[in-house]
Amino acid sequence: MLKLTYLSHSSFLLEDGTHTIAIDPFLTGNPTAPMKAEDIDAQFIVLTHAHGDHIGDSFDIAKRCDSLVIAVNELAGYVAEKGMQSHPMHIGGAYNFDFGRLKFTIAHHGSASPEGLYMGEPAGVVITMGGKTVYHTGDTGLFLDMQLIGERDRIDCMLAPIGDNFTMGIDDAVKAVEFVKPGLAIPMHYNTFPVIEADPEEFRRKVSEQGGSARVLAYGESIEL
Repeated sequence: MLKLTYLSHSSFLLEDGTHTIAIDPFLTGNPTAPMKAEDIDAQFIVLTHAHGDHIGDSFDIAKRCDSLVIAVNELAGYVAEKGMQSHPMHIGGAYNFDFGRLKFTIAHHGSASPEGLYMGEPAGVVITMGGKTVYHTGDTGLFLDMQLIGERDRIDCMLAPIGDNFTMGIDDAVKAVEFVKPGLAIPMHYNTFPVIEADPEEFRRKVSEQGGSARVLAYGESIEL
């Protein structure tokens, strides 16, 4: 069993009854977030890249919960310099943690710290936990190698940005779902700011029209995969 909670923007919780992972926990300063950073207790934090709307409240949560922050090498080093536990990885690499297996994938975007420091490559992440496999694409444009990600792992749930401007828009995200062929697709990274306004129901409808399965989660809503 794996419980997935959409915290808004690109932020999610994964819980298997023993372990909790927070992915890109951006809550403070997020107008769509229904929860506060102090509401989150996680042994692990996964960061796809270093932009402020993805690092978010990671440091506050990690310090309070003594969380292990998992990120690409340069970002993990930055986290360690700030005094928190980190596990450095890189794109294409996988590692078996207490909760299960995690592998970073490519993502076409950027990554810099709030101070403007280079933080390595942006990434997506494939997490196998509680008997399910979740692919969080990170902030990315569409790329053909998504087909390989879907071939290498049976993806139970794919988390895909639809807000356009900084990431894929709806039509490219629908194509990405076609490439990956997940059991379920969930839209993310939309409506947090005016520049990324998008209709998640349009995404759901278009995925359904091509024979896929998609679901729009309300902010704070949880499902079992």
